Amino acid sequence: MKPVTLTTERLVLRPFASGDAPAVHAACQDPEIPRWTVVPSPYSHEEAERFVGTIVPEGWRDDTSYTFAILSRADDTLVGAMALVRLAQLRAPERQAELGYWTAKEQRGKGYTTEAGRAVLHWAFHDLGVERLEWLAEAGNEGSWGVARKLGFQREGTLRAKLLHDGTRRDCWIGSLLPSDLAGAEGPASAGPLGAAGLPLPDTTPYLPHRG
Repeated sequence: MKPVTLTTERLVLRPFASGDAPAVHAACQDPEIPRWTVVPSPYSHEEAERFVGTIVPEGWRDDTSYTFAILSRADDTLVGAMALVRLAQLRAPERQAELGYWTAKEQRGKGYTTEAGRAVLHWAFHDLGVERLEWLAEAGNEGSWGVARKLGFQREGTLRAKLLHDGTRRDCWIGSLLPSDLAGAEGPASAGPLGAAGLPLPDTTPYLPHRG
């Protein structure tokens, strides 16, 4: 995948660059980020440089993860990171991916992560042809769930002992978002459901939900 840049009213989402390493390192000193994510603790300058210089570009190149730096359009401050991961099932017929994110401590509570998420969701459904987007977080991560809920994810349950964190297995919440969940209105019968921007969603594999 050739890296892309997305924009919203307040944000720019672009692939990380080498110059972002100091901001990434500073953000990941907040203990809440390694507590709830796979970011290691302690988090060194070398790890930040490896993340922006190796891990992120390799993810785009190898189609294993598409990771964005979330930046404020007003002052170019790093707000956080957002990625589509677990892309092994992105190709047809599965057409699935997982959304992950973290937000710098000073940027929380401003709606930035939800705003960035809407842009990534639109890109995933319209440009990548995703038909099921998953969200996973360690059970108890209310901050992550708050963002996912605002984006329209439906929490489907708890996966026991799904995550391995700090040498222990942890329970995991899982949720999903389908293209039809973003339909704020139905278009003409021939057009299908409308997405978040009012554009017809791409043709998708027929879905037959269980009604029992």
